[in-house]
Amino acid sequence: MAFTRFLLLLLLRAELAASSDLFRVSLQKQKRSYKDLDKSASMNFAPLLTTLETQSGDAGVANVRLANSFNTQYSGEIEVGTPPQRIRVVFDTGSSNLWVPNGRSLAQNSLLSSHKGFFSKLSETFDFLDEEFKIQYGSGPVSGWYGSDNIQIGDLKVNNFTFALVDDVLGLGSIYTQPSSSFDGILGLGFGSLSVGQVPTVMKALNSSGMLKEPVFGFFLGDEEDGQLVFGGVDPEYYSGEFSFSPVISAAYWEIAMDEIKIGSASTESWVMKLAKSKSAIVDSGTSLLVGPEDEVQAIAAVLGAQKIQNLYVVDCLAASPSITFTLSGKDYSINGQELILQQSGDWCVIGLQASASATAHWILGDVFMRKYYVQFDWGNKQVGFAKAVSRSSFDNLV
Repeated sequence: MAFTRFLLLLLLRAELAASSDLFRVSLQKQKRSYKDLDKSASMNFAPLLTTLETQSGDAGVANVRLANSFNTQYSGEIEVGTPPQRIRVVFDTGSSNLWVPNGRSLAQNSLLSSHKGFFSKLSETFDFLDEEFKIQYGSGPVSGWYGSDNIQIGDLKVNNFTFALVDDVLGLGSIYTQPSSSFDGILGLGFGSLSVGQVPTVMKALNSSGMLKEPVFGFFLGDEEDGQLVFGGVDPEYYSGEFSFSPVISAAYWEIAMDEIKIGSASTESWVMKLAKSKSAIVDSGTSLLVGPEDEVQAIAAVLGAQKIQNLYVVDCLAASPSITFTLSGKDYSINGQELILQQSGDWCVIGLQASASATAHWILGDVFMRKYYVQFDWGNKQVGFAKAVSRSSFDNLV
């Protein structure tokens, strides 16, 4: 969902590797303190941060190499205007608009030292549309005005694309104003019905242009290593086996049907508890954690032996922890106890689980889930595919 529930900020360094098939974005992890995690949770904001540098690839596929920070958030750069100005954006499957910050407003708020802004007067192709833009995120609102200009993601270029030039970013609070903040704007990858102002989405524009080999994009979120975002296809080097697909049940968020949640040992199918209240899950690259209804999260936390400290759940690092298994379209996807851990502080481990006060009974499968499973977002067929992610370190160990 547009920047849901938890932020572990990421510092981005992008290296784009040329490939005959794909456009990659690399992700690099940086450690974050327990205090930082607690502060981030209280902000109720979790964008996907992605930065990229570009090289040529085959027509129709953009392979963007990304860099991972904090093992929970992933960020990158796009280019806007003529001549191009680089802006770091969140690639967020939980929202559908593109917005970039107004460089003049950043300067007025002394934020240019930590952010890159877009200076519309420096672009020969910018058009001001004189229509107000407002959007509300979990951490606060941003507002500005719509405009149009050329945008570029790697070798994929869209001319005269409508986006928002944001004047007021202060509603996001310290997640944006603190020096460690490493995103400038947000690029939504959700469906058109979620778009504020009903302006075209980036994926719709890319698909309509005929530039994409397939109307698909794929995420590999590295665990303690680089990751990748691909436009126009998927990268078979980063997953094993075949994809299992679940149809999107409502073309707004990437929301799919969920059969049940099981807690216990996936290897023995000895389930301690089963939950079937929530009937859907949203796959969201802009959320760091697994987020669910408060009553279900509390029940799971009790089985895990987790204690809540402010907005964080923590467990004894040395205690055995059962798996959480999500059953989607009849297939089980398990996250074991070790894969839930975000940060260790002494004998206590912060886990990637958070409760939502939303009245809607659904779960959000964020980066904790997406690190375990390579996710193919099939925009053309409105379905989501999952395959077991394969890390680069696995390849390295075989050499």
